[in-house]
Amino acid sequence: MNTKILLAALALLAAARLSAQDIDSVVSVRAPLIALTHARVIDGRGTAPRDDQTILIRAGRIESIGTAAAPAGAQIIDLTGKTVLPGLVMLHEHLYFTSRASTTATFHVNEMDYSFPRLYLACGLTTIRTAGSMEPYADLEVKARIERGAVPGPKIHLTAPYLEGFPSVIAQLHPVDSPADAAQLVTFWAGKGFTSFKLYMHLPKDAARAAIEAAHARGLQVTGHIGALTYRDAAELGIDNLEHGFYAATDFVRGKKPDELPNPAVIAGSIDALDVDGPEATSLIALLVAKHVAITSTLPVFEASVPGRPILSARELDCLSPTSRENYVRTWARVNGPNDGRAVATWKKMLALEKKFYAAGGLLVAGSDPTGYGATIAGHGSLREVELLVEAGLTPIEAIQVASYNGARLLGVERDVGSIEPGKAADLFVVAGDPSKMISEIRNIETVFKDGVGYDAKKLLDSVKGCVGIQ
Repeated sequence: MNTKILLAALALLAAARLSAQDIDSVVSVRAPLIALTHARVIDGRGTAPRDDQTILIRAGRIESIGTAAAPAGAQIIDLTGKTVLPGLVMLHEHLYFTSRASTTATFHVNEMDYSFPRLYLACGLTTIRTAGSMEPYADLEVKARIERGAVPGPKIHLTAPYLEGFPSVIAQLHPVDSPADAAQLVTFWAGKGFTSFKLYMHLPKDAARAAIEAAHARGLQVTGHIGALTYRDAAELGIDNLEHGFYAATDFVRGKKPDELPNPAVIAGSIDALDVDGPEATSLIALLVAKHVAITSTLPVFEASVPGRPILSARELDCLSPTSRENYVRTWARVNGPNDGRAVATWKKMLALEKKFYAAGGLLVAGSDPTGYGATIAGHGSLREVELLVEAGLTPIEAIQVASYNGARLLGVERDVGSIEPGKAADLFVVAGDPSKMISEIRNIETVFKDGVGYDAKKLLDSVKGCVGIQ
């Protein structure tokens, strides 16, 4: 055998062995038959918790839930005093993170191919959708490595590189120059394996229409963080999903011209002047519900710019690289300096609008958007999103359903994931305490099961200390 070929083969074999060891180091439960006994179960379907339940997992799937004794031969795990929740299905996540050389540097991101999959899994996210790609081939490879068992991480549904118009505010984004270009990009990235597309802030209406038509012709979804388009425009074009609650809505800007992206201060001013219970907000929400347009809540990334909100916990700060931590703490202090109170007032209206949409029967789904100035970290930010949904007025049971079953519904995978039911994949996680009474206890994660394999949450978190911002 050629020496170079032999060396390459040996290197691949060594890498495979290291990958297996890497997975094994964070796995705490692996058995063909597992019985989780004496558990409190929150099933993700909005029903009341059930106490003293046994969940039987066979060959990676949920076989039964009830009060029957564990069968012979099962690995028994006593969960007295603990709660089992469905693996979270969250739809505005990323595999990248904000990275700036200084506070004056232009916006840039680094791919977190190592730390973010681990963080998502450690925090109970067993399925995610990336809401826009910066490094598409890296995203594809991360997904492939997880699927072949080389690295730990959630099930990933990939959104293609952003469909942005002119000007592109981020150097890593390619601006679309025509409707034909938009359609061609959809065709190209769909062929590579991406299953959804995201319209971005400057994209004009004609290009948006072409992208939506091209995606829908392939049975694929389109979401959007828009602005040049109003929410009403996008709904009429047939968009499936809108990102960031109502923070990106330009529908209330007086005198807005077609395809014009208003200044952020103007958008904020239009929200400040909005009556949440008035006819403008009510009619827009009614249209979105009628058109079956889902709304993704991403409250953590906006909370970071609201004065008076808590600083990240020690566990979250431990994940950050020294530079990322320094930049975060400096910016958090500036946000919490003197202010005029407008950000707090806008924040309260945004919470109210999301609750209003939910109460009207809209499909509310959840995500974290780990970007901004570094205050929103993968996984940790996702759990914060669930807590903030409760602050917005949802019950803990409703918030958990939004972050699990609702996400699965939008992805079209609710028959397999998103709730704890017989026949579904054993994607669930165990917490100490009862999040149905105190939602903050959703953070007390001990074990996360994906397809019946249990991962040690603490070991996953320990493995990424100091990594976020670097890899």
